[in-house]
Amino acid sequence: YVVPLTLAIIVILLFMNFRNFTEVAIIMGTLPLAMVGSIWLMYLQDYNFSIAVGVGFIALAGVAVEIGVIMLVYLNQSFYQMIEEETEPTDKDLINAVLHGAGLRIRPIMMTAGSVIVGLLPILYGSGTGSAVMSRIATPMVGGMVSAMVLTLLVVPVIYYLWRKQGLVK
Repeated sequence: YVVPLTLAIIVILLFMNFRNFTEVAIIMGTLPLAMVGSIWLMYLQDYNFSIAVGVGFIALAGVAVEIGVIMLVYLNQSFYQMIEEETEPTDKDLINAVLHGAGLRIRPIMMTAGSVIVGLLPILYGSGTGSAVMSRIATPMVGGMVSAMVLTLLVVPVIYYLWRKQGLVK
């Protein structure tokens, strides 16, 4: 019950913020691909699904959505700035706007993902009291942040471009 409820709350909050189902769908589309990294690392660590792993997935969903929102906000800012400057925006103008908006977020997204990954590595590979439970919480976060970072930096701008391209006249 907790994971679907968490996802429903995230969707509601995103819709309240963006007021557009397409933008919410772009951000929510990041979650399954972020989970790919989590499942991959869980397989490599030979972990089964448990309550602790579920908590790690919930935490990953929050961070993955956060970096997706950051990217989408800057892509929107760059897009609307292009609309204000260009009387008849072309496909090349849209590409430049998407590259500009995505380029502004490379370092912050990499720093966010990198700090989460580096911060959780001692928990992931630590040995001591409680490390068996804590490593199962950290595993989905570490694996998912790797794939979420790649996804947010590469796939989200491309999907945003394809979506906005449909609205251009030329």
